[in-house]
Amino acid sequence: MLLWTAVLLFVPCVGKTDWLHLQAWPNPVFEGDALTLQCQGWNNIPLSQVKFYKDGKVLRFSEGKQTLSMGAATVQSRGQYRCTGQVMYIPQLLTLTSEAATVQVQELFPPPVLSAIPSPEPREGSLVTLRCQTKLHPLRSALRLLISFHKDGRTLQDRGPHPELCIPGVKGGDSGLYWCEAALEGGQVQKQSPQLEVRVWAPVSRPVLTLNHGPADPAVGDVVHLLCEAQRGSPPIRYSFYLDEKIVGSHSAPCGGNASLLFPVTSEHDAGNYSCEAENRVSRERSETKKLSLKGSQAFSTSTGSNWLVPWLPASLLGMMVIAAALLVYLRLRKKAGPLPSQIPPTAPGGEQCPLYANVHHQEEKDEGVVYSVVRGTSKGSGGQFCHLCRGEMPAAQ
Repeated sequence: MLLWTAVLLFVPCVGKTDWLHLQAWPNPVFEGDALTLQCQGWNNIPLSQVKFYKDGKVLRFSEGKQTLSMGAATVQSRGQYRCTGQVMYIPQLLTLTSEAATVQVQELFPPPVLSAIPSPEPREGSLVTLRCQTKLHPLRSALRLLISFHKDGRTLQDRGPHPELCIPGVKGGDSGLYWCEAALEGGQVQKQSPQLEVRVWAPVSRPVLTLNHGPADPAVGDVVHLLCEAQRGSPPIRYSFYLDEKIVGSHSAPCGGNASLLFPVTSEHDAGNYSCEAENRVSRERSETKKLSLKGSQAFSTSTGSNWLVPWLPASLLGMMVIAAALLVYLRLRKKAGPLPSQIPPTAPGGEQCPLYANVHHQEEKDEGVVYSVVRGTSKGSGGQFCHLCRGEMPAAQ
């Protein structure tokens, strides 16, 4: 009777946890490490009917095996673990439960991030570099990561130590979904990046502007149909219409193609030079100008009015110089030839010259007549003087 009392004093109570211990190793545990659980009784007492639990759910049941191999640890291996086992204490069989053991699996490296340099929306023909970035945990920095690149379900570059992939001269066919994968050498841990969409933009070509207004020039009150189209370029494309550098309308083409504008002619100021512009994300191009004249109008565009005098200016200056030179030659020839024939006094009968100058002078009241003088010219052949002064008196008027 005393013997049984002594035995009962040393038998633990049913479910007492101090007699059972759960151990997880390695510690600390990283992704890819082989995780092992061991359920041990006090003083290595033999256990039977061992069960392992994670977060309250049974993982495995074993008749007598006290260890459980969890394989390569992952982030999903984190949690609260326990174990139970039966111990034979004469004259009864006891079921014991361990304390909870927290398994914290540390991330070996974060999922990689894929980026496109300089942009995931490059211009056609440019160089694009894909970069896959991640980093090992400082406690496992001696390990080696291998990087691979993929696009639309196919591999562009197999696993290797280089974290970058260059794509020179990108084309429209290089558009698509890209991702990269980082893997621990040996393949225990692999992680993929989120997908990255790369869209290659083709620049717009020079647009062509068409003015539709019937066979004759439009008049005030008519409507002109302006059509602008770029033959190539990644959509969406924005079209703008201009009259003498002033915008008169715009339209967006989400899927590419052309754009049109119905322009009502309200006054003569609507005549002039029209153009259009096509623009997308990577380029902008302007069309050639088209001149619109109105019926019965002499309106010119600003650019035309400022330029029409330019070709005529040299010709005008040359004409003025020719006229001035001709006038100068004419004056010199006239000076050498002397007075015109009409300026030579006619010869009077008898060979005498007609008077060149005559003067009549009235005398005072006491004088009886008028004094007059005449200047005549004579030829040198007569032997006389060239100038004669003739003085005479005329009877006074009655």
